[in-house]
Amino acid sequence: MPEGGGKLRIRIIENIQDISAAEWDACANPTGLPPGEEIPYIPFLSHAFLLALEKSGSATEEAGWGPRHLLLETADGRLMGAMPMYLKSHSQGEYVFDHSWADAYHRAGGQYYPKLQVCVPFTPAPGRRMLLRPHANASQHRDLMIQYATEVASKSGVSSLHFTFIQKEEWEALGNSGFLQRTDYQFHWTNQGYETFEDFLNSLNSRKRKQIRKERREAVANGIKVEMLTGSDIKEAHWQAFFRFYMNTGRNKWGRPYLTREFFSLIGATMADRIALVICSRDGKPIAGAINFIGGEALFGRNWGCIEEHPFLHFEACYYQAIDFAISHGLQRVEAGAQGAHKLARGYLPNLTYSAHWIKDPRLRDAIKHYLAQERAHVNADSDILSGHSPFRKNMEEEMDE
Repeated sequence: MPEGGGKLRIRIIENIQDISAAEWDACANPTGLPPGEEIPYIPFLSHAFLLALEKSGSATEEAGWGPRHLLLETADGRLMGAMPMYLKSHSQGEYVFDHSWADAYHRAGGQYYPKLQVCVPFTPAPGRRMLLRPHANASQHRDLMIQYATEVASKSGVSSLHFTFIQKEEWEALGNSGFLQRTDYQFHWTNQGYETFEDFLNSLNSRKRKQIRKERREAVANGIKVEMLTGSDIKEAHWQAFFRFYMNTGRNKWGRPYLTREFFSLIGATMADRIALVICSRDGKPIAGAINFIGGEALFGRNWGCIEEHPFLHFEACYYQAIDFAISHGLQRVEAGAQGAHKLARGYLPNLTYSAHWIKDPRLRDAIKHYLAQERAHVNADSDILSGHSPFRKNMEEEMDE
């Protein structure tokens, strides 16, 4: 018998406002757990973050992100589990790329869209996607949610169901349920008990250490001031400036930025204590910025933008400021988002990421299954090769800078 009593039922909601923040967050970011059983807080799973995406028009039906959040409840309405799920009419903003699958299926006469996506929109941050209230039957409830989600997909006329940036445990459970398994990697920085940024530098080989010191000097050489703002220090003027940076860089990079101006005001009003905003100014004028979200164990780097180009300023704002913040706040990791082998030289090492995919058409499924087997082998090989080029000293006796 699950906590709360009664049999379990499934419900789909099309607006996250239809479930209370307290109930959602009790599953997404539970608190008060015994020592050793704590679940690290991830800001992107919070009700406030997902609500800001919907209320701002960033993740809505009109934008191709129709909310279809799956709830697992007892008969008396107690929420036991939840999944942030979306009905997608395209493959934008996901960071696990299936465009080639869609193109191949269309050429074969199939209809790939719509599809269902279990994820956090526009956010390649690994974490739980089956948000279960902690209790003795949690693993059974996870399997029920997989079963229910697959049934919803099979009956709703979609081509596929995708779980992206999931935990390895979820990936294995989905694989056991017949989902196709996919891997990739992204670059994370790990705190090895450093007390200062200089401690981190001293763990690097001499060449990389000198390179980073040079980059940090040159990043601010043109009279640039770099600030890290959190909480009430972040004002609407900062959001207005940052949105300008975001739009300018987003248009140049991928054509259509995903997040609306209102989104930043909403998270500023509801999540300011979970935000670390870097603002770079020259002659008193904001010219660039980067937004990070503060988790229980990790700092999550998300968006960068600028209206002026300066050497190494991107590295300073996105990577070195994040490392400095993580060290000073005792965080274990910095997760700097998807892609970017240039992060390796800055102390960010490859870490595997996981996704799982249910494909309705057996012909498409077989083709993707064959492709993924080869892709996983390449991902593992590439990750091993990159790890072999770590910038860290392999021998602690290596010569230090004078």
